[in-house]
Amino acid sequence: MARRNIFQNIKEAENREAERPAASGYTARGATRNMLASIGELAEKAARADQIIEGASVIELDPELVDSSFVSDRMDDDGAFGELLEAIRERGQDSPILVRPHPADAGRYQIVFGHRRVRAARQLGRKVRAVVRTISNTEHVIAQGQENSARENLSFIERALFAQRLVDQGYDRPTVQAALAVDAPMLTRMLSVSGRVPEDLAVAIGSCKTIGRDRWLTFAQLVESPDARQAALDLAGQPGFSELASEARFEKLHAELRARAKRRGSAAKPIKDKWQPEDRAIAAELTDTGRSFSVAFKSKGGAQFGRFVAESLERLYGEYKQRNNEGKG
Repeated sequence: MARRNIFQNIKEAENREAERPAASGYTARGATRNMLASIGELAEKAARADQIIEGASVIELDPELVDSSFVSDRMDDDGAFGELLEAIRERGQDSPILVRPHPADAGRYQIVFGHRRVRAARQLGRKVRAVVRTISNTEHVIAQGQENSARENLSFIERALFAQRLVDQGYDRPTVQAALAVDAPMLTRMLSVSGRVPEDLAVAIGSCKTIGRDRWLTFAQLVESPDARQAALDLAGQPGFSELASEARFEKLHAELRARAKRRGSAAKPIKDKWQPEDRAIAAELTDTGRSFSVAFKSKGGAQFGRFVAESLERLYGEYKQRNNEGKG
């Protein structure tokens, strides 16, 4: 079966972009024009690189000489991998992987795509069928992302984490869009999730093949605060959590965080207290809502003492910071 050109949709997206009317008062110029031109040229080069897969010379490599890509694009899925392993055991490896000569280790290779096929070859004690191609880092990540997009077996969170890893490694947004075959708004949504959901928490939850963008966006909002993130991580570390199916892990955390947010949203009654010195010349009412703390001086000399406190806030804050720093030491 002929392989799909994995960069075709980059060019289609570029053509669609060219057909859109320009926004009022805006003209692509300077760095923007250069960036768009570079992405178009990159797509063409990467497309040519992909075309060598069909009809190219396929060699057999020792999987022990093949290293993983420098950026991960998927989570472990033992069920899906088990099916692939059995298929290769029975029928052999249907399609070759794409590797490039390792950029830092002579005599070794780096996977562009085909990680699971290499893993299966290792377990079966077989050589892995591969096409070797010298490509740049940028062509590498685009080919890697586009191959997985073509196979349509990566979940939203896997794609979002892949996007975040590329951004963290310094790739610009147009390159990341090309790698994932998404437009700018979709990439923004992906990074909105990956930027708020800690990677270790997302990995603990798993690939969640049936959980889509909207549910993850809601989850990201629920886990945004530091205390909510810590609560989710604590729950994910409890015994038995990792034994659940990935979707069940997501639903468990989602339900707990929603319940937690609802409890916090139901306004608790403020804690009120009073203060007086020994001579009882001044009286203060203290109100702690959990989000704010107020002091009201309502005695005869309250206004004058209140102004004195206000004038002393800078000094008091300095003493507060000093005490906190000493406590941390």
